[in-house]
Amino acid sequence: MKIIHTEAELESIRGSGVFVPTMGALHAGHGALVRRGAQISKERGLGGVVVSVFVNPTQFNEQADFARYPRTLNADAEIAAACGAGWLFAPEVSTMYPGGLTEGVPALPRSATEPKLEDMHRPGHFAGVCQVVRRLFELVRPRVAVFGEKDWQQLAVVREMTSMLGMPVEVVGFQTVREADGLAMSSRNVFLTAEHRARSVAISRALRAACLERDRDAAESRMAATLAECGIEAEYAVVRDARTLTSPSAATREWRALIAARLGKVRLIDNASWTQGLSA
Repeated sequence: MKIIHTEAELESIRGSGVFVPTMGALHAGHGALVRRGAQISKERGLGGVVVSVFVNPTQFNEQADFARYPRTLNADAEIAAACGAGWLFAPEVSTMYPGGLTEGVPALPRSATEPKLEDMHRPGHFAGVCQVVRRLFELVRPRVAVFGEKDWQQLAVVREMTSMLGMPVEVVGFQTVREADGLAMSSRNVFLTAEHRARSVAISRALRAACLERDRDAAESRMAATLAECGIEAEYAVVRDARTLTSPSAATREWRALIAARLGKVRLIDNASWTQGLSA
């Protein structure tokens, strides 16, 4: 695997491969995305997998959160190579935003402004996500890009933005990878105290509990109660239309249960498919 840092180094591999964008601090969940990318590349006869590592300053709401985000490029390179990546693209901020940090923010899709989920609790976050993904897609020019389903709203936003901009990239989602006890893998998990790590399993347990309910309101109440039993107050615990992330309607065909909660200074998100019951 080759580590590259500049736009010029991308020239020979543009337009032919699969792309896995990350902010680094890679773990087994990222590794699964890279392996899926390698599988897609092989099945379709594409040009291999490019993994990016870039801690994007424009998508953090808190400067302290940006400053403490783990930077582990050497370890990231080892994981990416072991999982089948051909290149690791680790650009400088000046490569990403040569005109400054306000450069290239596209018009935001509705999924980034209307659901009142991550968009409400992390104002400005999706402007940064759309800005960086658009720029990465312009630099790498992949045929396929693989994103994890843990950040479900982000996946919806990227898909809608890509369509709005007419970018020729197929955005593929990949299932959330979990620890043995059900906690969704995240680079932020390393910041959990032992006590909060023990409590964190309530999040995935709440999602499973929601699936036992056939009524949307009951499912949302069940999630909130399951979290409260472990002393966790959710920022949201809702069931939404899986595509638009707005409240389900008669036209909804796929639903998603979504949770965001804080344990101490660590904010965790998770989600799971939810099957409609007797009422929406």
